[in-house]
Amino acid sequence: MSKQQYTDTEFEELLKNYDYSFQKGDLVRGIVCSYDSAGVNVDIGAKTAAYVPVKEAVIDKAVSLEETLKKNEVYEFLIIREEDEDGRFLLSYKKVAMAYSWKELEKLKENDETVEGTIVSSVRGGLLVDVKGVRGFVPSSQLKAKSTENNTGDVIPLKILTMDIQQGNFILSNRLAFNDDKDNGKKNIFENIEAGQIVNGEVVRITDFGAFVDIGGIDALLPLSQISWRWVDHPSDVLKVGDNIKAEVIVVDNEKQRVSLSLKNLEKDPWIEAKSKIQDGAKIEGEITRIKHFGAFVEVFPGVEALLPNNELIEYQNKKNVILRAGDKIQTTIIKFNPEDRRISLSIKDDQK
Repeated sequence: MSKQQYTDTEFEELLKNYDYSFQKGDLVRGIVCSYDSAGVNVDIGAKTAAYVPVKEAVIDKAVSLEETLKKNEVYEFLIIREEDEDGRFLLSYKKVAMAYSWKELEKLKENDETVEGTIVSSVRGGLLVDVKGVRGFVPSSQLKAKSTENNTGDVIPLKILTMDIQQGNFILSNRLAFNDDKDNGKKNIFENIEAGQIVNGEVVRITDFGAFVDIGGIDALLPLSQISWRWVDHPSDVLKVGDNIKAEVIVVDNEKQRVSLSLKNLEKDPWIEAKSKIQDGAKIEGEITRIKHFGAFVEVFPGVEALLPNNELIEYQNKKNVILRAGDKIQTTIIKFNPEDRRISLSIKDDQK
């Protein structure tokens, strides 16, 4: 087939179909045509080719070039260099996508909304995160106060603290987002929770007087006295942060927004079982659980304690020439057992001989 010949007039009319005034900084639309090892060829409707280098195409390294810019699809690009010696425009898809991301993030910050970010890495002083393709920083002081580790690839809720598009400065808070989630969770929980319910939770903090358990939006208190029927000196003797437990709700205070839990209510009441096994006058070997100025507490049945008066304790120690301590075993006599009042009168006078 011979090459078609045009008159000067016909050629000028043909060129009109390709008129363009593209220049650096323009935003253009183009169709992805093909790929090579270094980037993507794009048709932007100009007389010459347009090209997107890999570094200006890929936003997320985990997503391939072909998935980021799909063949025959139309995208927006920024012209970052006008025609080179090869007659090609150089384009950036990444800069356009980032501009849209920043704009979206500005709106999210304005509305004080929570966003999700993917942890990129742990660095000195905090975490680097990726939020909608924008790299941000979460200071350690703004991380949720919990014992869980933050691993690369984890997705965490965040609130935007500050952002400077010109400087690329982007600071976020995980703690504020967590508190928001917690407040929403509180509202839902107090609408549906009541005493007697069994709940699952995670131990998030331990104090001298008990443990705080996250039950899905609020930190409920598990008092020391409700951990076990047996004597517990400190919550850390039984529980540790991160433990997942099941407990019974015993108090719901809607006004103060507080919930109290019990572990021991999920166990059999040892006083009921002891009722059929302990009688007045019975001689039982017990274990001293703790000693106070008024006497010693002695466990005479698993979970059941009786008080040995201080005068008998001192008399026993003087006669035996010993110093009794918690954990020591001692022979006792049940003087009176009152399971209804959960009281036991105890003596060791008959066992001192």
